[in-house]
Amino acid sequence: MMDRNNQQTCQQSQGSPCGKGKEQTCCVSVNKIFDSAKDKDCLEDLRVHLCDCAQEVVDRATAVRCTDVEVLYTGISLDSVPFNCGFYQVTVRYFFGVTLECCVCGGRSQFVKGLCAFDKKMILYGGEKNVSVFTSDPDGDDFCADPCKLRCNEHSTLPSVTLEVAPPICLDVKVKERCVPFGHCCMNADNIPQKIRSRFDGEFMDGMGSMNVYVSIGLFSVIRMERQVQLTLPSSRFCLPERDSTPAQDGADPCSVFGKMNFPLGEFFPYADGDCKCK
Repeated sequence: MMDRNNQQTCQQSQGSPCGKGKEQTCCVSVNKIFDSAKDKDCLEDLRVHLCDCAQEVVDRATAVRCTDVEVLYTGISLDSVPFNCGFYQVTVRYFFGVTLECCVCGGRSQFVKGLCAFDKKMILYGGEKNVSVFTSDPDGDDFCADPCKLRCNEHSTLPSVTLEVAPPICLDVKVKERCVPFGHCCMNADNIPQKIRSRFDGEFMDGMGSMNVYVSIGLFSVIRMERQVQLTLPSSRFCLPERDSTPAQDGADPCSVFGKMNFPLGEFFPYADGDCKCK
């Protein structure tokens, strides 16, 4: 399905030399993938940054394990590669939120959250575009517009980068004394963005506590470098919905609705490898 913001200019072409008659074509503006890559990374021994309250729990813990890890945010930057026209170095900084289960005295479990980061660099091809791109502003479309409100919407000529990441997997957890050199760390507390800090309770500070936590993470990702281009495509008709929406009926019998549901056999009898029926 084409984005409604894509500009379409349809035209009727003349008969082809083969005599197949008239065919309709459509000019569309879309994002073309110039380069892409898939990666399977093992990020080993990343230091987990902890807030003050979480650090106190880790220092008192007799054992620590990781129960969950998620990608909170990614920072992506582009730099052109010298003497290689059209190639760009992409730097991605991953910010991972890590949930730790700590065993404290009395056999109790206490859960704390931490943050770790990893920098990844790669070179992808994105082509070149040496023009200035401007678009009209729907909010300033008057012929006699106020000069103080005029503004130009200029788009960058750099390609755009799209990153897709599968849910990461925590592979290992290690706890080391702070004075022992170990693991990898690409940032300090001052480099943590405010939008990340706001998701944690407490303050991040360096040199706090007696123990450091390190995690190893398995990560699957796909990265694409795209540019907006104009393409001519064959077109038969506009894509329109073919069915009407079914409104929810007040007072409907819940057992009647439940009776139309299929029995979830897969939840009780897991499928063997190669026979997965998941949708």
